[in-house]
Amino acid sequence: MLFDVDGVLTDGKLWYGPQGEALKAFHALDGLGIKLLIQTGTAVALLSGRSAPAVTQRAAELGIAHVLQGVEDKRAAFEALAAKLGIPAGETGFMGDELVDLPVLRRCGFACAPAQADERVRASAHYVTKAPAGGGAAREACEFVLRAQGRLETALSRYLA
Repeated sequence: MLFDVDGVLTDGKLWYGPQGEALKAFHALDGLGIKLLIQTGTAVALLSGRSAPAVTQRAAELGIAHVLQGVEDKRAAFEALAAKLGIPAGETGFMGDELVDLPVLRRCGFACAPAQADERVRASAHYVTKAPAGGGAAREACEFVLRAQGRLETALSRYLA
């Protein structure tokens, strides 16, 4: 399962600090959803057109092994990662929000978009979240995937016992 960053894991606003560094706000709900995927054996990746140290740090905190930043051609990067991992494109998922994400959304097996994504992106998605980007949308998508695989209850069992 791959996730775009800006507009998916964040609310899409671009904040810059006094030295021009990109500041990002991530939601804890999304983080646990991603951890649940990883703990149940799903490979998780971030695929972003921008680069920011905050993304690298957040990925490390969550245990995301594959972080592709500064990517101009998302489809080519997606296909290269799928080939490297030996996963057919049709067995992957991607959550994106903007037009630059459409080539991947149209190639993967499960296309997902947050509620406020571009209307053309929402129209191409198999699933559109109710939760907003940067506010639980990724968590909702993670639980959707785990539920569809019949693994949600197992994934949550350590918390619900």
